Amino acid sequence: MKQDIKEVYFAGGCFWGTQHFFKQITGVLTTTAGYANGHADDMPTYEMVSTETTGYAETVHVTYDAARIDLPFLLELFFETIDPTSLNRQGCDVGTRYRTGVFVTSDEDMALVEKFIARKQETIEQKIVVEVQRLANFHDAEDYHQDYLDKHPRGYCHIPFKLFKLAKESRMGRKPMSAENAPSTDEHELNPNRPDDRPEVYHG
Repeated sequence: MKQDIKEVYFAGGCFWGTQHFFKQITGVLTTTAGYANGHADDMPTYEMVSTETTGYAETVHVTYDAARIDLPFLLELFFETIDPTSLNRQGCDVGTRYRTGVFVTSDEDMALVEKFIARKQETIEQKIVVEVQRLANFHDAEDYHQDYLDKHPRGYCHIPFKLFKLAKESRMGRKPMSAENAPSTDEHELNPNRPDDRPEVYHG
């Protein structure tokens, strides 16, 4: 079957976990950790973004085969990994660089995301604060950030590890299992998301 390649950019807090999550999904072709929608003119580095002065959000560029999965399916899974009502914070990570967002490159995708968010808002009492914007810019993160949890399986992650199993088992046409009902991994595989679990490279 011929691939129909499309792209979307997800900001979901620390990009280590967000990248690893999307890598598990059947139909996702590539994932790249990086920095999106900032206002600094220079090529951003992790150190620059960490100053909270550049406007960049830690973001994962996802390309996917639209012949196998669609954007609403990816959005549904993305929402399993975030608290959509938390402003500038996910898990232990606090700051504007950890804000949540969906950045798109077409009017069609913008309409899809806005419709999805509106439908979600009907089921959530608190206000959803996920940014929905056109992609203004994106820069790849440093090599040591790419595929971080593949290189460091016990590395820090704000996403419960059981959600990686959920992502791997989810399929289009079959409603994704909710995080509450997702099967737990073995205890030794779980990361309890405590600040002292973070490696020397503080976090993503």
